[in-house]
Amino acid sequence: MNNQQKGLRSFIFAALLLAITVVFGRIFIIPIPWTHGNVNLCDAGIFIAAMLLGPAYGGIVGGFGGLLLDLISGFTQYAPFSLIAHGLEGIISGWLYRKTSSKAGHWLALALGTVVMVAAYFVADTIMYKIAAGLLGIGTNLLQGIVGAVVAMLVVRSLKQRIKF
Repeated sequence: MNNQQKGLRSFIFAALLLAITVVFGRIFIIPIPWTHGNVNLCDAGIFIAAMLLGPAYGGIVGGFGGLLLDLISGFTQYAPFSLIAHGLEGIISGWLYRKTSSKAGHWLALALGTVVMVAAYFVADTIMYKIAAGLLGIGTNLLQGIVGAVVAMLVVRSLKQRIKF
């Protein structure tokens, strides 16, 4: 397979992961009234993209996945924040994942991506509402990131055995 075919394959897989990220975010959803947000599984798709395709595609899938999810879910006020929060989550976790080869390093990559996403939503909730909303959102956003990381690690392990990247 030449470089052009590999690039096209990665682009198509990223588009598929973007769609899966939005679907995961819409199907697996738990509303959180005190933060005006929700807990969903979009982070799993973001982490899968970051781990398999790298930081650029992780950022694209994360940013546009979060943005599209907010637009179709009725949380349009969060769309620009999600573009940044989940975009950075994908970029940072993908970059660190590529820099490390140990299992602990891979978990650290996903943990750091989650921390960045949680911090970004803390800022978003504080700007849009009050610091209390930002503080209340930390636990639920952290839970969302952790669940997404666990799901992604399980899926990526299986995908790496079946698909050549």
